[in-house]
Amino acid sequence: MAIAKDTRINLPPDDIPKKWYNLAADIGHLEPPLNPGTGKPATPNDFEAIFCKEIIRQEGSAERFIGIPEEVRDNLIYLNRPAPLQRAYRLEKYLKTPAKIYYKREDMSPLGSHKGNTALAQAYYNAEAGIHTLTTETGAGQWGTALAMVSNLFDINTTVFMVRGSYEQKPLRKVLMQTYGATVYASPSAQTEFGKKVLKEHPDTTGSLGIAISEACELAAKDPNTCYSLGSVLNHVMLHQTVIGIETMEQMKIGEIEPDCMIACAGGGSNFGGFIFPMLGEKIKGRTDCKFIAAESKAAPSLTEGEFKYDFGDTAGFTPLLMMYTLGQEFIPKGIHAGGLRYHGMSPLVSAAMNKGLISAKAYEQTETFEAGSVFARAEGIVPAPESCHAIKAVIDQALECKKSREESTIVFCLSGHGMLDLYGYEQYLNGTMQDSSA
Repeated sequence: MAIAKDTRINLPPDDIPKKWYNLAADIGHLEPPLNPGTGKPATPNDFEAIFCKEIIRQEGSAERFIGIPEEVRDNLIYLNRPAPLQRAYRLEKYLKTPAKIYYKREDMSPLGSHKGNTALAQAYYNAEAGIHTLTTETGAGQWGTALAMVSNLFDINTTVFMVRGSYEQKPLRKVLMQTYGATVYASPSAQTEFGKKVLKEHPDTTGSLGIAISEACELAAKDPNTCYSLGSVLNHVMLHQTVIGIETMEQMKIGEIEPDCMIACAGGGSNFGGFIFPMLGEKIKGRTDCKFIAAESKAAPSLTEGEFKYDFGDTAGFTPLLMMYTLGQEFIPKGIHAGGLRYHGMSPLVSAAMNKGLISAKAYEQTETFEAGSVFARAEGIVPAPESCHAIKAVIDQALECKKSREESTIVFCLSGHGMLDLYGYEQYLNGTMQDSSA
C-alpha cells in the first residue's frame, strides 16, 4: 500500500522560521501590566529586578515580527526543529470518524516537549547580558528540564523550584534536570523567605506554580547577576513559541490542509499560544474561519471558570498585575499529574483572545484525559504527556461530533510532549486508583 503524501509533512532545517510572530500587533488594545504599588502602567524599570533588558523589550513590543538570532536558529535544529506534522490515520480509523486529524509533533524534541523553544531564546539573551544564573519554576518538569539543558549551551547555572506535588509524583523529572546540571528544590522550600512562610502556614501543601514563581523571583531579585526565566504566560514566551504555529502553517500549505479547528492544551498558555497565534492572526485579518479550542484541566479552569481581571502572576505578589483570566493568586489546585496545567491564571494574550471571542475553551477531568491518552497511545503508538491528553480529549470529542453529523471536518492539534516520564500516572489510570481533578 502506498503511503499517503500527508502521512507526515516534514520541512528542511533551512525552513526553521527566521522571525517570531507577535499577536500583540494584531489583536487590538491590550490592557498594560500595572505596578501594584502605584496602580499605574508598569515601566521597564519594574521588570529589571528579575529580567534582562532584551526580554523586557520583547515583553512590551508591538512589532508584528521579531527576528530570531542566528545562534538560536542554529540550536533549534538540535531540538528537532522543524517538527513534523503528522496525519492520525489510525486514530481516525479507531474512532470511525469522517474527520481528518493532524498533529504537530513537539514530542520529538530530545527534551520531550515544546518548552525548549523559549528556553533556548531566553538563555541566549541572558547570556548576552552577562547573566550567570537563571532561576525558574516548573510544574510537571518539562520546562525545568528544557531550561536546565539549554543553559549548558551558554555556561549558565540553573536553579529550579519544582511544585512539590510533581516533585513527589515525578522523581525521574528531578533526576533528569539534575543530570543536565540544575539545582532542584521542591516548592514551597526552605530556600526562600516566602517558601518558609508557606510551609509554616501550610506544612502539607502540594504547592502551586504561583508559589514556585514567587520563590524563583525572590532569589533573582537578590542578585544582580541572576535573572528569572519564565516558562509560560508572559508575552515574550508566547512570542518564542510561535515557531510551532509558523511551521504548522507552512506544512498545511504544502499538504493543502484547510483546518476547521485547531486545538492545544492550555495551562499558562505557551503551547496553545505558540501553536494557534500565527493562524489566529490570519483569522483577525479575515483570511480563515478556523476555530480554536483551548483544552484545560478542571483542577485549574482559569478560562472556563476564572474572572477576567487584574491579578498577580505569582502567589506572593512580586510580579506586576496582569490582565488575565484568573482563579486568584492564592488558588492552589489539586495535585493532578498534568502539572503544567496547574496555574491560577492564563496568558494575557490568550486571555485577551478569549475575552474578544476569538477562541473558546473546554475543561476536562483527569480520568477522562488519561482515557483519551490511552486511546491515542494504542492507535498511534505514542504515549502522550498528561497535558497533551487534554488536547487529545478535545480532539476525540470533536471527531465524534463529526461522526454524528457526518461532517468531513479537518482537525489539527499540538502534541505538546510525550509521557514516557509520566507512566506512574498511566499506572494509576490503568489500575483504577486515579482520582478526578475535583476529588
